[in-house]
Amino acid sequence: MNKRATKEALFDGFAQVAKALSNGRRAEIVDVLANGERNVESLATEVHQSIANTSQHLQVLKNAGLVVTRRDGTFVYYRLASPDVIGFWRALQGIARESRADIEQLVYEYLGGADDDIEELTKEELWQRLRRNDKLVVLDVRPLEEYEAGHIPGAVSIPLDELHKRVRELPKSKQIVAYCRGPLCALAPEAARYLKTKGYRVKKLDEGAPDWKAAGLPVDEGS
Repeated sequence: MNKRATKEALFDGFAQVAKALSNGRRAEIVDVLANGERNVESLATEVHQSIANTSQHLQVLKNAGLVVTRRDGTFVYYRLASPDVIGFWRALQGIARESRADIEQLVYEYLGGADDDIEELTKEELWQRLRRNDKLVVLDVRPLEEYEAGHIPGAVSIPLDELHKRVRELPKSKQIVAYCRGPLCALAPEAARYLKTKGYRVKKLDEGAPDWKAAGLPVDEGS
């Protein structure tokens, strides 16, 4: 193979990886897997696709080297191939938001509009407050299996769909800091707005669990 053919094959390989995220459902699968491994059935439910379609999307991601698998009995579990995949996904989000006003408008609408009255904390600020043992409760509103796969140390798990019936478990004497999957996750903003209506002092993390882990900050696993 001459140099020109080699270069074309190389750049075609790069394009194949980028093309793997050219489908919105595959991008959504990557976003979910950033929070821990899942089997096909669980992913299909999360992204509202059939098991067959989800399997096809996962095969494309696997062929591109973005996900890997492990088998446990009759189940096959998928996870991101490396933390760099999260960086790739976050970079793509940032480029899209900066270059296209319509994307930023969709973000605004999806997250429920501006949360000017709900203060945000950076992961660095939250880590400092945890190290100082400040009076706060870190609230993880993701699905339980994502919490168990990895969460901020000391965080309390109350999935968003359980928050209304379990809100009294949270003390009003402490500030609540809610977090979820990342800057484009609607779970924490919705939780923060609800808690504020109930008289809680609440802030939300400006990023999510994958970003916390990618920064090298400590993560706990299990219940």
